[in-house]
Amino acid sequence: MIGKIQIPDTDLVVSPIGLGTVNAGTAWDGEEGFAILEEYIKMGGNLIDTARVYSDWIPGEIGRSERVIGDWIAHRGHHDDFVLITKGGHPPHEDTSISRMTKADMEHDLELSLKALRVDCIDVYMYHRDDTNQSVADLIEVMQEFVNQGKIRYYGCSNWSVSRMEEAMAYCKQKGYRGFVMNEMFYNIASDTMSEPEDPTLAIMDQEMIRFHKNYPVLAVPYFSVCSGFFHKLINKGPETVQDSPYYTPANLELAKKIQGIAVRHNASISQVLLGFYFQQGFPVCPLTGVHSTAQLKDAMGTLNVEFTPEEFAK
Repeated sequence: MIGKIQIPDTDLVVSPIGLGTVNAGTAWDGEEGFAILEEYIKMGGNLIDTARVYSDWIPGEIGRSERVIGDWIAHRGHHDDFVLITKGGHPPHEDTSISRMTKADMEHDLELSLKALRVDCIDVYMYHRDDTNQSVADLIEVMQEFVNQGKIRYYGCSNWSVSRMEEAMAYCKQKGYRGFVMNEMFYNIASDTMSEPEDPTLAIMDQEMIRFHKNYPVLAVPYFSVCSGFFHKLINKGPETVQDSPYYTPANLELAKKIQGIAVRHNASISQVLLGFYFQQGFPVCPLTGVHSTAQLKDAMGTLNVEFTPEEFAK
């Protein structure tokens, strides 16, 4: 059984698999949503990730995911048994080249998040993107002000470059701040053998970022952990169902055979192999997994009981 992760110089101890909630309010809501969230806690999970913009690209409601989680928190009356992450400062979906990371933007998003989530304080608040036209000093000071106001406990980043994270951590050390506690990025078993993703603002884990996480007390929290279902569809339904995917490359078609072999060897599911990859990397990683049902959740959390080896994932 893979144990929980202590983030250095914090009181944060998190489960090795986090629950991503981009599907909240679309794939599940209400009592069904409560059941999924409670089952995750019951199975030992304690890291729940959302964002102000989830899933605003679908018309009809703004801030769905935070609203669903807020409903659940209000229903149960507390959130002291899990670490709550949300993110602000995402650019407009219609034009991701437009930055929304001024202090006023962040204050606006944070206040909406607190209201929707129905909490007074968020455990980890993240910049959802970066704006290299703003200094890291200014961006960090905004987060520190939120900490001082008691509105957030810690802060992190999502989709930042290594150089900017290093600059931010150096600034925090100089000022005596704890600095980023988490970094969310695009990272999975096939992220280095796929074609370019459509969104150029996404930061993809590479060797330089791996070195960063080995040298800094910043937990790696990858998204797209199960490759957007590419290998599930490829293996179960055939290549004609995934030919438009950025994962559809010769290298990943070969990788699919290896994934099948590992799954058969351990009597494991495809999702368990894809999640098992993260725990053989030689540094702490807490992948986010999004689910559509309690059955999918139980399958994902079952990864922690499978004894994979680093050699199985060596490319």
